[in-house]
Amino acid sequence: MNTIGLQMIGNGWRGEGTQTFRAWAPTKQEWLPQEFRESTPDEIDQAVTLAEKAFHVYKKTAAPGRAAFLRAIATGLESLGEALLNTASEESGLPLARLQGERDRTTSQLRLFAGMIEEGSWINARIDKGTPDIRQMQIPLGPVAVFGASNFPLAFSVAGGDTAAALAAGCPVVCKAHPAHPHTSHLVAEAIRQAAASTGMPEGVFSLLHGATVDTGQRIAQHPLLRAIAFTGSFGGGKALYQTASQRPVPIPVYAEMGSVNPVFVLPETLASSAAAFAAQYLQSLTMGVGQFCTNPGVLVVAGDAGPLMAALQDGIAQLKAGVMLTPGILSAYQAGLQRMAGQGALPVGQATEETGKAAPAVMHTVFSNVIENPAILHEVFGPAGLVVQCNNTGELHAFAASLEGQLTATIHGTPADLAAHAGLVDVLREKAGRLLVNGFPTGVAVNHAMVHGGPWPAATPAAGTSVGTGSIYRFTRPVCFQDFPEGLLPEALRNENPLGIWRLANGEWSREALG
Repeated sequence: MNTIGLQMIGNGWRGEGTQTFRAWAPTKQEWLPQEFRESTPDEIDQAVTLAEKAFHVYKKTAAPGRAAFLRAIATGLESLGEALLNTASEESGLPLARLQGERDRTTSQLRLFAGMIEEGSWINARIDKGTPDIRQMQIPLGPVAVFGASNFPLAFSVAGGDTAAALAAGCPVVCKAHPAHPHTSHLVAEAIRQAAASTGMPEGVFSLLHGATVDTGQRIAQHPLLRAIAFTGSFGGGKALYQTASQRPVPIPVYAEMGSVNPVFVLPETLASSAAAFAAQYLQSLTMGVGQFCTNPGVLVVAGDAGPLMAALQDGIAQLKAGVMLTPGILSAYQAGLQRMAGQGALPVGQATEETGKAAPAVMHTVFSNVIENPAILHEVFGPAGLVVQCNNTGELHAFAASLEGQLTATIHGTPADLAAHAGLVDVLREKAGRLLVNGFPTGVAVNHAMVHGGPWPAATPAAGTSVGTGSIYRFTRPVCFQDFPEGLLPEALRNENPLGIWRLANGEWSREALG
C-alpha cells in the first residue's frame, strides 16, 4: 500500500479527506506531483483520542524505555540515508550539506534527551521531611500537539526539538506536518512509527497529520484532550493558536516561538576600527540560508560615524547572489516587507542583483527618530534583509534598546573599553531577549543543557521557557507534590531509599544519598 499523502494515526495510515495539496520545489520552481490529503475532523479526533489512550501507558514507561525509543528514532533517521536528505532538499531548496548538518542536529538532540532522562535528576525531586512531609517532582502533562516549522524540515519539524522534549517527558505527540515539506515529514514519521513498534511503545504515542489550511490547525488546537501546543513559525500563526487555546473551555499552554529582528549593537570603538571586517561577517550571518532563520540579525544599530560601515555593506551586498526561498508565499512576504520598510522611511544602502523567483539580499537604512515615530518599521522581514538604525549618540543607542519589543537574541559588538563603557546596555537588553551575545552572531543555535531559545512577547510565548536545549522538557511537565504519603505509594524518585540514584533537594541540600 502506498501510504505517502495519508495521515499516520497510531500504527496505521488513513486518508479519508478529499481536499488535497502539493509541495513546492523551490529550485525547480514548480509544484511537485505528489498529492497530500488534508486531515479531516474525524482523523484529528482519532489521532488525539488515541494519544490520550496511549498517555495512560506511556507516562508510566520507565526512563530507560523512553530513552531507548528516542535513540531508536535517531537510528531510524540515520538509516534513511540520502533518501531523506534528497527529499528534504527537493521540498525546501536547501543544500544537502545544510540538511546533513540539520539531520545530525536532530539525531543528536534525541540522544541528548535520552541521556538526560536516563540520568533522572531533571525531574527536580524535592523532599522536606517534617510535619507535614512534602515531596515534589515533575510529571508529564498529557498529549501534546507539535506544529512543524517551514525553515527547518528536520530539526524543528516532525522529530525535532519539540517532539523530542515531549516524548522524553512522557507525553504522546500529535504532529501537524508543515505543508512545505510533507514528503519529508512522511519519511520521518514512518521512522518514528517503526521505532515505537521496535521498543514496545503504546499505539498512539505518535501520530502525523497533514494540513495546508488554517482550519486544520485550529481544529487540532481546539481538541479537548490536548494538554499543550508547541509551535515554531510566524507571529500571526503563533498568536492565532495562542488565542484559540486561551479561549477553550479549559485553556492550555501554547509554547510558540515566533521569531524576531535580533538586534545587533555596534559600539563606537568597534565601529571606528573594524567596520570592513564587521560588515563582511554581518552580511554572512544575514544571508545564511537566504535569511530564513528565526535568529537572523535583521536590525543593525550604530552610534557614531557609520560612513565606513555603510560603504562596506554597500560593496559587500552588491557581490551577493539572490537565492531561492522555501515557498512562493514566503518570497512574496519578503518582497512585500522590503516595500513596507521603504514606505516607512527606510532608504536603500544596497541590494544584490534581482532574479525572477528568488530573494535578493538587501540592506536599508534609517535613523533613530524615524524608528520612534514609526515603530512598525522594526517588524520582522523574514529573509535576507537588514535595517541599519543610525543613532546620533550613545544616549540614543540606549534609548533604542529600551524601546525594543521582546527578542529571541540581542548582540553587542565592542572592544573591552566599549563594553565597560556600555555596561548599562547589557542590563537593558537582559529584559528584552532570551539570549545575549558579545562579539558574535545569533545565527546558529547550539543544542545543549544551557541554551535558551525564547524570549519576551512577541518573540515567544510564554517568556519563561526555551524551545531548544534540554530545558525545553519543562514545557511539557508540571510539578506535583505528595503530602504525608506512605513510602509504598510514593513514586520511586521520592522514596527514602532513592532507588533511582538521582540528585534530589532533600531538606534544603542536594544529595544522592538515601534518607533515614
